[in-house]
Amino acid sequence: MLGRQVVHALKALLAMAADPPTWRSVQALAASQGVPAPMLEQLLLKLRRAGLLEARRGRLGGYRLARAASAIPLADVLAALGHQLGSGGGSRSDGAAEPGAADQVAALVEQRLKSALEREMARCNLAELLYDLRSASAELSDGGGLLLG
Repeated sequence: MLGRQVVHALKALLAMAADPPTWRSVQALAASQGVPAPMLEQLLLKLRRAGLLEARRGRLGGYRLARAASAIPLADVLAALGHQLGSGGGSRSDGAAEPGAADQVAALVEQRLKSALEREMARCNLAELLYDLRSASAELSDGGGLLLG
């Protein structure tokens, strides 16, 4: 459902959300994800143009979140990257010239699913994903602990 580029962008954003004041270089972010730096830089530029990231040049520069992780909904991230929700193939009639009632119902179901997904992406933010990431990391650690709070 989410493309490879969206996943890489989200990983970079989560790394920045984990330590908001720190400037992250493209090279450091790319190395931590094992992705080519030029590809990641193009994604980060799109996020900066959308106002989600700040950029600073120089040896101590890089990227960081432009606002708090809780103020960055996933819908904004997806929009910045040009990702369309529910952009998969729609239902098609079986060669019929006029769509039938079943086709209309299927189209309504698809529209409801797309609307629900859009609402959820607008509601969910980077801070929630960071919490999920920390919980999953704690669960996978040697201690098998669970992060609460």
